[in-house]
Amino acid sequence: MSDLGFWNFAESDPSGIALVNPDETLVSREDLAAESNRVARGLRALGLETGDSVAVVLENGQTFIELYLACFQTGLYLVPINNHLAGPEISYIVENSEAKVFIGSSAFSGPVENAAKEMAVPESHRFAIGGLAGFHDYAEIKEGHSGARLEGEIRTAGAVMNYTSGTTGRPKGVRRPLAPLDPDLIGAAFSAFHQMFGVTPQNDNVHIVGSPLYHTAVLMFAGSSLHLGHTVVVMEKWLPEEMLRLIDTYKVTTSHMVPTQFHRMLLLPKDVREKYDCSSTRAMVHAAAPCPIPIKRQMLEWWGSSIWEYYAATEGGGTIVAPDQWLEKPGTVGAAWANAEIRIFDDEGNDLPPNESGTVYMRRGDADFEYYKDEGKTREARLGNYFTVGDIGYLDEDGFLFLNDRKNDMIISGGANIYPAEIESTLITHPKVGDVAVFGIPNEDWGEEVKAVIEPIEGVAPGDELTTEILAWAADKLAKYKTPRSIDYIAEMPRDPNGKLYKRKLRDPYWEGRERAI
Repeated sequence: MSDLGFWNFAESDPSGIALVNPDETLVSREDLAAESNRVARGLRALGLETGDSVAVVLENGQTFIELYLACFQTGLYLVPINNHLAGPEISYIVENSEAKVFIGSSAFSGPVENAAKEMAVPESHRFAIGGLAGFHDYAEIKEGHSGARLEGEIRTAGAVMNYTSGTTGRPKGVRRPLAPLDPDLIGAAFSAFHQMFGVTPQNDNVHIVGSPLYHTAVLMFAGSSLHLGHTVVVMEKWLPEEMLRLIDTYKVTTSHMVPTQFHRMLLLPKDVREKYDCSSTRAMVHAAAPCPIPIKRQMLEWWGSSIWEYYAATEGGGTIVAPDQWLEKPGTVGAAWANAEIRIFDDEGNDLPPNESGTVYMRRGDADFEYYKDEGKTREARLGNYFTVGDIGYLDEDGFLFLNDRKNDMIISGGANIYPAEIESTLITHPKVGDVAVFGIPNEDWGEEVKAVIEPIEGVAPGDELTTEILAWAADKLAKYKTPRSIDYIAEMPRDPNGKLYKRKLRDPYWEGRERAI
């Protein structure tokens, strides 16, 4: 059996640091294993059986990791829920996943308590960090249970059942069959994905979590790091300078990031950035959104060849690109990784040749998934054995994927297809633009016209003068038909803590009472 897997490391090197909590308390492998083992036995004592679900609404920290490890070794599905959702949205996911246990945090008391009123999970199976009305204390799950390693039939691999973001309707649960195998073996297999970025089980690797653990990739990378024997540093609230401090302090080597975080670190004054040593970084992997070419170039100049990228989704994937490959093909999100396939199809299901844009479809070996309790949505996302999440792109002659945009975000103006991501990548490089969103709004003659919403950098006043400056600056960088017809301003863009932009919140008011063509 492989020596990889968190519990193997907990036995072979129990004093090694597994976790650095947000308050920077250190947790050894031995202690983290013992606590997660107590939780695992406690969940089983509540009557949960293999294939049952545990739903959680938590902040980043040790409790989240304990529950991940507990479910992962007892054949349970962990259902992480976005802690920014409202009560009815939380209760929908709890009910849809058929969770038998619900665990919340007093940090989100209002939504969590409201959700509890609408769910079938009984009070006896509701637990909370901090005091919440109608909830037992989380510590009760562990009471009276041994921290020794689990053995026998109870010890079998579980999984994480993530829900898609729900930016285009109700969230969908992505559920994969459980494998009746040793959890350490599955943990070692999961870590193989991490190793595609050049990450190895070497003891000096340190992973930093700077985004919410309820996101698919964030938890997957953190879990894989534990299964590779790495220390995991957890941030609760991401701040650009604080991340640099932690990288310097703990000699961080790996992370999972998003382009918004790159941009906000680059906005720090040069003297602030130069206070911190980031030379330890080896694989600072990014995904989730297109990264403007100038921003990625700046990051490569700053952090060297540690900036990797991939393209995938909660449903699967995908592509990967090493730093040197990206420099040869700027803008690519990579070529298909091992055992994966990428195809481009038109709306009639025809396979498109290189350099022609269409809908991006993926397949990963024999891996499969379903949208839980929604056969219709599962079928809609499939074309044969391939699936799509609605992105538009093309493959070049060497098989490298380039993304245009999301299909639902594409603007059709006067019959021309316009991709907002391209415009956003240009506007974000203006020195007074802190964040930007581009989308289509109604136009009687052309169907849609290009609208930009901009969050100016701190200290810059929005208004007509800024609009004139930005549009004049963009005149020789964007074709006229791609240039925004107007710009509105916002104090803070509606992004979740992982950087995902909720563009519908900006776009929908312009379309109230009207229907978009796509």
